[in-house]
Amino acid sequence: MTRASLDKQPHEVAAMFDDVAAKYDRTNDVLSLGQARAWRRAVAEAVDAGPGAVVLDLGAGTGTSSLPFLEAGARVVPCDFSVGMLAEGKRRHPELPLTAGDATSLPFADASFDAVTISFALRNVQDTDAALSEMLRVTKPGGKVVICEFSTPTWTPLRTVYTEYLMRALPPVATAVSSNPDAYVYLAESIRAWPDQPALAGRLQEAGWSRVAWRNLTGGIVALHRAFKA
Repeated sequence: MTRASLDKQPHEVAAMFDDVAAKYDRTNDVLSLGQARAWRRAVAEAVDAGPGAVVLDLGAGTGTSSLPFLEAGARVVPCDFSVGMLAEGKRRHPELPLTAGDATSLPFADASFDAVTISFALRNVQDTDAALSEMLRVTKPGGKVVICEFSTPTWTPLRTVYTEYLMRALPPVATAVSSNPDAYVYLAESIRAWPDQPALAGRLQEAGWSRVAWRNLTGGIVALHRAFKA
């Protein structure tokens, strides 16, 4: 079994997700206490992609996150760099055009998409700033990016409880439901090391995105950042 380290070597991260592909969606539902589906709905509402829109869903894994866009009538391109995730996604959702790609060097032309979204995957990319720049490159002028990622709870008591859950409760729960519990120890560590809401907003602005804003979900356990390409 593979566990990536916080320097996020791409081959290690990809291999780790290959290991957990078969049970990944089920494990996320359990570990998020059922909140993962509500977070996906919030992403779909923020992207607001209707018929005719073209959406890039980065870090799409098995393609579960892409289904709301397809159901809304948009054309969605799920993209991930874990071959294991893509293979599992193709088995479950053969209708999706699952595509292999690295967020820091996307295999798409400039200004290809009306919207780019990435959920719970940006913190696993080795070079966050390069990924934000690549997302800007492939977005059409006037298009948007929507990032859903674990963040920093705004209420101190919740932040304390959440940190305890991540480091104490999450590993044994992952042992019970995941094919690679060590992967979820890494995921907990990567959440703790991730920038808070204002810091990520600043990095979006530095990458060239405009009208950057965010809103907290579940008390800031998750934050939804949105920005536009001028």
